[in-house]
Amino acid sequence: MSHASTSADKAPGTLRGASLPKWSPWAIAAGSLVLAAVIGVAGGLDSKVQWGLIAGLLFVLGTYGVAAKVEGRRQAKDRIATCLVWVAFLLAVVPLVSLLWTTAARGVKVLDVYFLTHSMGVVADSEPGGGIYHAILGSLEQVGLATAIGAPVGILTAIYLVEYGRGGLAKAVTFFVDVMTGIPSIVAGLFILSLMLMLDLQPFGFAGSLALAILMMPVIVRSTEEMLKLVPNELREASLALGVPKWRTILKVVVPTSVGGIITGVMLAVARIAGETAPVLLLVFGNPFINANPFEGAQASLPLYIYQQYAQSAGSTAAYDRAWAASLTLIAFVMILNLVARGIARWKAPQTGR
Repeated sequence: MSHASTSADKAPGTLRGASLPKWSPWAIAAGSLVLAAVIGVAGGLDSKVQWGLIAGLLFVLGTYGVAAKVEGRRQAKDRIATCLVWVAFLLAVVPLVSLLWTTAARGVKVLDVYFLTHSMGVVADSEPGGGIYHAILGSLEQVGLATAIGAPVGILTAIYLVEYGRGGLAKAVTFFVDVMTGIPSIVAGLFILSLMLMLDLQPFGFAGSLALAILMMPVIVRSTEEMLKLVPNELREASLALGVPKWRTILKVVVPTSVGGIITGVMLAVARIAGETAPVLLLVFGNPFINANPFEGAQASLPLYIYQQYAQSAGSTAAYDRAWAASLTLIAFVMILNLVARGIARWKAPQTGR
């Protein structure tokens, strides 16, 4: 009896093959970095990007070699797939982290309360001082007006395509949405500019909002359409079976169920248009002074401010620093919008019972 139980206890251990310890990927990664540095120094490679690519290649090859030696080729192939995923992830994250770090390191030089609460006013682009208050105000108004125009149109269009869209009209709307998704921002600006020339209008902030609304509509339509398609048909059928009209079913069942995804799609569209420069350059024209009226006169915006300051940075360190500080402010603005969107989406998400 004792011998039988001992054999049974050992049986699982005899069926399990050798495996690498949990710390082995970290050890292989460290060895790959060291070896890549040695190869880079010996080969005279000055770019750290080249060192990183060599380290990634060595990590993949080293993982396969060690795993094949210890665990066998089948398990080694599985580890290769995992390594490729991690290497691809790092290749995507490293440039993003580098961009954020560079922007933050250079933007904090002049980013303070004075910079955020003053405009350029009578300060020349080559002189120190000034701020971005007028650009922040212009961006908020232009993006806000564009969202007020584009979001309802995009959401209603998506509801039509998902809930009512049948026949040639729906196909035509889908086709034009697909075309608008890839439209360059300069084309939207030129379209509004042609209307301004026909009506003999001068540059003003609302013209930029119209171009930005054109750019954000297809993004909202596509994202909202996908969210509405995720709503189970059983919910619609249950509501209709109770005698609820279709429009009320959409308003009270379909939209609340997908409101989190809809809000996220709107925020993605806002994040896209917040950094557009070409339409603003054509239609808003820029203004170093504070203009709180988007319906009259030229107006500033953050992307245009960054472009203008960087254009003057060849002979001015002050303009160069202001451009980086405005870039950091724009990134923070987009990040805050996304955080707010996540909070609203979680707040408005339907409560699930046990």
